[in-house]
Amino acid sequence: MLATAAGCGIPDHTDVQVDGSGPAVSAGASSFGRGEPPTRTASGTDRETFVRNFLSAAAGEPERAYARVKQFIAREDRNRLAEKQGSEVAINVVRLTEDPVITENASGLLTVRVPVQQVGVLRANGVLGPPVVTDTEYQFSLRGSAEPGEGTEAGGYYVTDPPSVLLLDALALQLYFQPHTVYFWNSDATRLVADQRYLPLAVPTERLVSEAVKWLIAGPSEWLRQGVSGLPDRTALINNAVKTDGRWEVNLDLPGDDRRKLEKLGIQLAWSLSDLNGPLQLTTRNQSRVTIDDLAAHRLANPVYPLTEGPQRFTVYAGAIHPLVFEAEAIGTVPIRTEDNHDIVSAAVRRAAGEKTLAALVTAAPGGRQRLVTGSGAAPVPVMTPATQTFTAIGRPVWLRPLGTAQPYGLVVADGRLYRFDDRARMVPVPVGVAGQVTAVAASLDGHRIALVVGGRLCLSAASLDGGVVSLGPVRQVATTLTDLSAVDWAQENTLAVAGSTNRSAVYEVGVDGALQTALVTDVGARVTHLSVYPANPTYVLPTVMMMYEANGVAYRYRSSSAETIRSEQVLDAPPPPAGGRAGSPTAPFFLF
Repeated sequence: MLATAAGCGIPDHTDVQVDGSGPAVSAGASSFGRGEPPTRTASGTDRETFVRNFLSAAAGEPERAYARVKQFIAREDRNRLAEKQGSEVAINVVRLTEDPVITENASGLLTVRVPVQQVGVLRANGVLGPPVVTDTEYQFSLRGSAEPGEGTEAGGYYVTDPPSVLLLDALALQLYFQPHTVYFWNSDATRLVADQRYLPLAVPTERLVSEAVKWLIAGPSEWLRQGVSGLPDRTALINNAVKTDGRWEVNLDLPGDDRRKLEKLGIQLAWSLSDLNGPLQLTTRNQSRVTIDDLAAHRLANPVYPLTEGPQRFTVYAGAIHPLVFEAEAIGTVPIRTEDNHDIVSAAVRRAAGEKTLAALVTAAPGGRQRLVTGSGAAPVPVMTPATQTFTAIGRPVWLRPLGTAQPYGLVVADGRLYRFDDRARMVPVPVGVAGQVTAVAASLDGHRIALVVGGRLCLSAASLDGGVVSLGPVRQVATTLTDLSAVDWAQENTLAVAGSTNRSAVYEVGVDGALQTALVTDVGARVTHLSVYPANPTYVLPTVMMMYEANGVAYRYRSSSAETIRSEQVLDAPPPPAGGRAGSPTAPFFLF
């Protein structure tokens, strides 16, 4: 948990490194097993490749991580790396902020300097937790494996004066590990919430079922605990999962032996094994049994998100909400009444159960101030209620998607603070627990994972709605080389779209644990002030990223690594410009889904 926004050792100013294909491996180095990192001698005489391979050596199954790394270290220095076992294995994942710098001194010894950003600590249970160290640079030396003067052709290099911790380049994490999503129920077991794990590619495929069960037994990531529930204490897997006659069999010691809990676990496991089809049987020590005839059909019968319709695009034009018209996309209808559709600055509209629509509008108020107006009901929303207080500036509101007839809540940033609101515009401050002004907020599809921009940095927290009160758990800062962040939204289950600076305004996709970082738009041209994404998800799959944003009062639509301006002629029923005047610009684009 953060003490302050700057407390995780993340540099304030770094050049962006666009993650590529991973560490180089020399010709002839492909003889290592599936998903195994290169060996010490794979680089031959290429010192740069040797360094990259050394920063990949900790990949693979965690119980052998120290052994693989120590193969790169000179025998006389191997005791400098204190070895840990089992759950204590900790691999420090780092992002190189520059290429390694290798210099040769007068005695022929090579010195290596590796500037890094700390991303997090990868544990044996597949969780990439927040960083525990703050080093922004590592130094070590290289020597040849032969006697002085004999060269390195035969035996390559060894590391001397090694770092005292296991290091893994974030590129190697992507190359040698497969990310997997596991799902935990929220506190009242009404909605599944996604959590990310990493499985070494070196792990045999047939172990995936056992690993997924162990992940669920171990519980959620620390930052997510307030928003979800784990399995009952003392739940255990009895032996490994086995496949018999085409059916996977999982035997559990489940305290209480509750069949309903076993059925819920079956849904969790079906989604946590989203690439697996066919039958699966769960059996407890007391012989309670749940049989899933087909995992794919079970997922269809128990959708992870309550989505029934695809997204529709809207924008604010001349102070009113209008649908956007794009070829081959559904065109929506304005979800609020005409008498409420004026003086709008930005909006958030969501579908809810029972044909209900949730609407939250930021509107202009007297004296140049802004006010939140909210309502719910069948579209067009029949009653919109204004908040009693006004603010200098209100950010884009977000709804926490309710279940059934539960009271709907949302979150919004106003004058640097986070507020909870409901469908009658009652606003209550929500403590964030980390220093800095809050400037943006976004909620995942499950409604329990919250992304925040606090003090210009990216943070995550879990929202609990127990007792009708929205509260946030511990805040985790997410590493990214973007600085001066201005907007955020959820791009996929485990990734975020983030707007910030790389010495020029840009939008990047950033993983929830900071390991993934991919450029979407590298040069926006102005600071992004509004960002809206339809989050990709396994319930309603779309072929491409759907993202819109606003910068310098102009709205854009993202299309395949570039962006195009949203024009006034793409605004349905746009009012004509005044006589002799020019058409206005669409602003604050958003999705209804």
